[in-house]
Amino acid sequence: MSNIQLIIEERAADIGNFLVGRLLPFKEKRTVGPFAFIDHMGPAELSDYQNLDVGPHPHIGLSTLTYLFEGSIMHRDSLGTEIEIQPGAVNWMTAGKGIVHSERTPEYLRHSEKKLHGMQIWVALPKELEEMEPSFVHVEAEQLPQWNENGLSFKLIAGEFSGRKSGVPTYSPLYFIEIKSTEKQKVNIGNHLFGESALYILEGSINSDGTNFGPKQILIAKESSLCEFEIEENTTIYIFGGEAFPEERYIFWNFVSSSSDKIEEAKQRWINQEFPKIEGETGYVPLPENKGFTIKK
Repeated sequence: MSNIQLIIEERAADIGNFLVGRLLPFKEKRTVGPFAFIDHMGPAELSDYQNLDVGPHPHIGLSTLTYLFEGSIMHRDSLGTEIEIQPGAVNWMTAGKGIVHSERTPEYLRHSEKKLHGMQIWVALPKELEEMEPSFVHVEAEQLPQWNENGLSFKLIAGEFSGRKSGVPTYSPLYFIEIKSTEKQKVNIGNHLFGESALYILEGSINSDGTNFGPKQILIAKESSLCEFEIEENTTIYIFGGEAFPEERYIFWNFVSSSSDKIEEAKQRWINQEFPKIEGETGYVPLPENKGFTIKK
């Protein structure tokens, strides 16, 4: 990545009863293409009495992407979906005009020791689709394009890259790619990238212009087409990005919209409990204060 514009370090954030490392949004870089939010969950070792319990909470104007390295999460939503996600699979939930979901440790794991490690990502919707009907898609690990090239292992988790397309139904031009190495070598994939681009180092390290970069960092590129770097052995990285939207985006808590009025409407709907309910769930996460900001063009 010979043209690094910005380096973002993980910052601790509390998502209820679980601490995560927040990567996006960042005060100097709110989005990368349509990617508006990235949390690194774990790695965490949970005892027989510790569980992930993120209760019912709403979203509008975005799609969420959940991708696990270890562990398991039970997803439930107001569409009636109830599905367990395990490592390598993708949960892709599109909120559109409004959805409610919960994320919890599955019942069969709640009284045993377990691990949890993964990423949760928000992808903003194009303005013309922000009010679309909500939907949910689960894509198994074996359904994602995977290939080896020049000693590197690639997986296309979402979007399009190198003439391949993921089965995750995205709504704007983007890419989210996993690259794993077993030996030190050069990587040059810039001719396959477009729009804004960033690189996240999960484990191992990369070298760029004589500087070594390690885990828990996002490197923002000045120009995606110049994405070239040296990857060390036993390294796992994620490259993500795509075309940025022409309009500004507003974010408050779990709401994303090109309209501040829509954000205010969503806030009032949640206070009044007018969002759809999740069957079998009781309680909800209350609306917080001071959880908003504007993403400029």
